Amino acid sequence: MKRLQSAALLALSLALAGCQSTTRWSEQETIELPSSFQQADDPQLEIKDSLLELFANPQLDQVVEAALDNNPDLLRAQARLEEVGFSLTRAKSSLLPKLSAGASAIRSEAVGATSSTDTFSAELDASWEVDIWGKVRSSVRASKADLAAAEADFQAAQQSLVGQTMQAWFALVAAEKILDLDQRRVTSFESTEKLVSRRFDLGTATLSELNLSQTDLQNARADLESSADAKNRAARRLQTILGSYPSDQYEAKLDWPELNASLAAGIPSQLLTARPDVAAAYQRVRAADARVTVTQTELFPSFRLTANGGRAGPELENLSDSAFNSWSAIASLAVTLFDAGARRSDIGAANKRAEQAYYNYQTVVLNALREVEDAIGSEYYLAREESARLAALDAARRSLNRSQRDYETGLISILSLLETQRRVFTTERQVINLKASRLNNRVSLALALGKGA
Repeated sequence: MKRLQSAALLALSLALAGCQSTTRWSEQETIELPSSFQQADDPQLEIKDSLLELFANPQLDQVVEAALDNNPDLLRAQARLEEVGFSLTRAKSSLLPKLSAGASAIRSEAVGATSSTDTFSAELDASWEVDIWGKVRSSVRASKADLAAAEADFQAAQQSLVGQTMQAWFALVAAEKILDLDQRRVTSFESTEKLVSRRFDLGTATLSELNLSQTDLQNARADLESSADAKNRAARRLQTILGSYPSDQYEAKLDWPELNASLAAGIPSQLLTARPDVAAAYQRVRAADARVTVTQTELFPSFRLTANGGRAGPELENLSDSAFNSWSAIASLAVTLFDAGARRSDIGAANKRAEQAYYNYQTVVLNALREVEDAIGSEYYLAREESARLAALDAARRSLNRSQRDYETGLISILSLLETQRRVFTTERQVINLKASRLNNRVSLALALGKGA
């Protein structure tokens, strides 16, 4: 007995001597955060608590709800979350003993015997590895962190899907408006071509002027076909996000939602608790830390308890007796004395995986901060750009009205008229795209701030 105790103590001493000190990466400081966002003073923004509250638009709300119900990527993320939940249940099961039962029936007959012997038996086995060093508990902590990360991933997937749906809807609205613009452009150039054609018949316009008007008309017709294709592509993309057949028949047919403004964006430290992708990255650091502990416990002896009880007899009815006629109980201690550094290598590798998770967390935090700064800054510049573009469009339209009168009276050439027409439609297209960019940026800002679906 004393020899057994000595061997156990020697094994424990060797294990402790081989234990490596490791860093708890989940307890390390992250990057230093400023007290406010640098761009926060420029725009005064109203960012609601939910993405769905950003725009008061019933049709858009219905589209988003359809995406949340049917999008296959989100359904896959939900299945992944449920899978991780089962993994946690599996990890917790190791905290409790395992119980198994078995039964057998044997008929035997000796050589030369005139009769056979029947033997019926039933047994119950129990085993339990005592979690002295916290290996199982650390594994459970890792699985809990995995589940928390998966929950955050699912929340991030929901938010991303809502944002993608909104931006796809805005793209469809913009495509419809550009298609309508190009239809009006064709109509406008048809009128100009007819005007030049009449003047050519009267001898007051040259063949070169007629050819120029026909060139712009045909280019407008070509752009109309391109816009129709772009509109159909936008409709198919939205339908795909909604989990529906990618038909090009879907239409938004609504004007832009309102963009309100009056609330600050918050402070950077709040971002670390608001963004689900940041939370998921941190939970993965915690999970990796816990798995380092799991590998460390491999250096220590394992202690297992096993018990067996059974009953055997020549008659099947004898098995109904609840009393065992045989039993055993075993306590075992096992430790690896030499493995050529394999376990210490496992510890080092696990620690490096935790370090990678930590630096990935830092990257996620930095990207989150950059996304907020970018979106807030873009709010300021896009608003100023839109104001200038609208002023330019108003001036271009006034110029077109004058140019049409001046051409009819012979004060300007066809080149001036056509150039003025092009400028109007080009500026209006820029205004449409700019409006879509502002809406998309508002969604991007809400996502960057971690606003929920």
